[in-house]
Amino acid sequence: MTSEMITAHAAGTWKLGDLSVTRVGFGAMRLTGSAAFHHGTPSDRGRSIAVLRKAVELGVDHIDTAAFYFSALRAANELINTALGPYADDLVIATKVGPFRDYAGEWGTSARPDQLRGHVEENLRQLGRDHLDVVYLRRMRQDSIAEHFGALAELREAGLIRHLGVSAVEPRHLAEAQAIAPVVSVQNRYALDRPDPEADELLRLCGEQGIAFVPFYAVAGDTGERGASGAHGDEVLAVAQAHGVSPAQVRIAWTLHQGPHVLAIPGTGNPDHLAENVAAGALRLTGDELARLNTARQQTG
Repeated sequence: MTSEMITAHAAGTWKLGDLSVTRVGFGAMRLTGSAAFHHGTPSDRGRSIAVLRKAVELGVDHIDTAAFYFSALRAANELINTALGPYADDLVIATKVGPFRDYAGEWGTSARPDQLRGHVEENLRQLGRDHLDVVYLRRMRQDSIAEHFGALAELREAGLIRHLGVSAVEPRHLAEAQAIAPVVSVQNRYALDRPDPEADELLRLCGEQGIAFVPFYAVAGDTGERGASGAHGDEVLAVAQAHGVSPAQVRIAWTLHQGPHVLAIPGTGNPDHLAENVAAGALRLTGDELARLNTARQQTG
């Protein structure tokens, strides 16, 4: 079976609150250019729209975006609105608030609690929606997230937000947020080549509590916002060769194997890479392969 024939449903599903999503979603960061934000060159608009529409055709029903995902000429939310509006009832769009970029693309001071409503409304306008399915509070180095998360909880009560998540947090921040309002998902950096005991602990806690764990940069690894990693360890290459797949597909499959509550949101502006990313949800790694990859991961620390 070719990648083009495999849909996102091959990975199974999980729930974000009462919203069921396929475990392979789509991250919108790479829609706007050859690399995220102001890095690289702006994308071809028609190609990005085609990627979004193809993602939905392949069964993807969970898109992760943010108002601060834009390049000199492209904005992820505008592309999503153009490509997919009016939205299907089962399409879940998650966004993040907290960080801020000005019109020139420069990073500004992260939002105060009283500014978060403006961030939410900006996403609503750009996406053409009257509510947001999931909104993450992206922690920006603050020691406590209670005041910020509380402001989002108020917007949830007002009907602007359906479900809440937290991002770039430590276990104590998750507990702090849960004392205020339900948390349906945690989005933290997590990758095969980036051992992190604190992230491992968060993944475990989320599994115990039925909370989705949604890693970002799972494919990009250490290159982060500049794009997919071209550096792959020997074990990743060996597993990829054994299955006849790409190293990126092995990294996505390894991510999904970390627990049924783990969701993958690989992003791309390339239609062919999109099909490969979705097909990775059907890749089943053996216990021996997982052990070898986990050992290699610990050795990179």
